[in-house]
Amino acid sequence: MSDLTFNEKLREEFNRWAAEGRGEGMEENHLPITLPVLELMELGPDENVIDVGCGAGWLVRLLAERVPEGRVVGVDISDEMVRRGRRKYVELENTMFVVGGADEIPWEANFFTRAISVESAYYWPDPGQGLREIFRVLREGGSAWALINYYLDNPHCHQWAANFQIPAHLLSAAEWEALFREAGFTRVASRRVPDPTPVPEDYNGRWFRDAAQFRAFRETGALLIFGTKPRSEDA
Repeated sequence: MSDLTFNEKLREEFNRWAAEGRGEGMEENHLPITLPVLELMELGPDENVIDVGCGAGWLVRLLAERVPEGRVVGVDISDEMVRRGRRKYVELENTMFVVGGADEIPWEANFFTRAISVESAYYWPDPGQGLREIFRVLREGGSAWALINYYLDNPHCHQWAANFQIPAHLLSAAEWEALFREAGFTRVASRRVPDPTPVPEDYNGRWFRDAAQFRAFRETGALLIFGTKPRSEDA
């Protein structure tokens, strides 16, 4: 399918998620693995940060609290998610929500000091193009951080593909690192971020076989990949 068709399907799917209220549930699901990443980012008060795949904006809010003298821009392919974020966080003066895909971020080059994406990158039509776009909008010396739960090295998530309504990329940590380097990032590395949240013994959801697999998934952890846009003098 063409990228346009792919993006239309993404928008349709995540608009459906928004209508079901799933955007608001993302904070509870992803906060335990996101907070350690925010600590690693060591954000300064005047940083400009972009959240690619921001959903209904829960992470935009957390970022805005950490950069009171900077700016936070949330970008999402779902216009309904963006509407919900704008409405819910209208009082946050240092934030902005924009409709757009990772493959063509609607923002000027060399603006942001940090970029983050939580549980979005494996949905991008072309992850390599998405990383090139993030590289473009980052300033020299800026860093990109991608946190994903669906990746090849965690076998306890592979069955998710049967429940996805849209295609998703199941890549290894090494493949994600390679994509970062191909996009121009240096000092690329990855690490696991385990989720310490207890798993209920009576789990009967559709994403995992049983509580034991769910527990193993969280213990294996999410994959964090990060890299830096080099400065001209480093070239």
